[in-house]
Amino acid sequence: MPRPLLNLDLDLVRAFVAIATLGNFTRAAESLRRQQSTVSLQLQRLEDALGRRLLERNPRSVRLTPEGEMFLAHARRLLDVNDELVARVTEPALHGVVRLGTPEDFATRHLPDVLSRFARAYPAVALEVTCDLTLHVIDGFRKGSFDLALIKRERVGEAAGIRVWREPLVWVAGEPGPQEREGPLPLVVSPSPCVYRKRATEALDKARKPWRIAYTCGSLAGSLAAVRGGLGVTVLPKDMVPDDLHVIDGGPLPNLKDTEIALLQRDRLSLPAQRLKEHIVRSLG
Repeated sequence: MPRPLLNLDLDLVRAFVAIATLGNFTRAAESLRRQQSTVSLQLQRLEDALGRRLLERNPRSVRLTPEGEMFLAHARRLLDVNDELVARVTEPALHGVVRLGTPEDFATRHLPDVLSRFARAYPAVALEVTCDLTLHVIDGFRKGSFDLALIKRERVGEAAGIRVWREPLVWVAGEPGPQEREGPLPLVVSPSPCVYRKRATEALDKARKPWRIAYTCGSLAGSLAAVRGGLGVTVLPKDMVPDDLHVIDGGPLPNLKDTEIALLQRDRLSLPAQRLKEHIVRSLG
């Protein structure tokens, strides 16, 4: 007799996604407005039902197992479909304006699909998305210009928002071998303060490799044009490197720390803004 199919309990799936996204049980429980013991029990019930271990736990953090990595991607899609359907039925009249600030490079690569799925679930909610340098996004958030803001950050803990993305940074050039030229390494960077700029210069200083700022530009398109023109090398998240540019693998340039994107939220979010926050955390975490 064939084994009956398992019907997943979406509450258990949602608990697992929250833990995997936020990195520990305490923050997951807070985001779900549940007790930590309840969230722990939900994860245990899900693992028992699947007969697979999804997370490795220790007192400080959790880590996805290979089965957990695979399950997470599908679990997010499952919750997206569920939430879109529920929103269409139960919140068809949800409307309003949500103001989101985000770095241009991150918005170009990762946000279009996330925001389009939100728009399908809540067609009456208007999204005002501002793409700018992180320092300008932070300034606008502090002045009350945004309900939500995605920012590049150093690993500074919970004070600077919820981490929703992490990705390796790489050195990028317009042609192979620019790092082999004599003299200081020419850099194409954003204006200071910039996380990528800081990562690049600190890594080079630590490796005792001379550098100079050859080109400064506040736009992604302008920086990429400068790199294509041979003015210098830049730093980008690995998944954002255009096909016509070259990733510099290995020496003599030093390794870079991963980039980290965090989500800031203002106090007393409107219901549409709260829904977008939940969607972003679940989609990108």
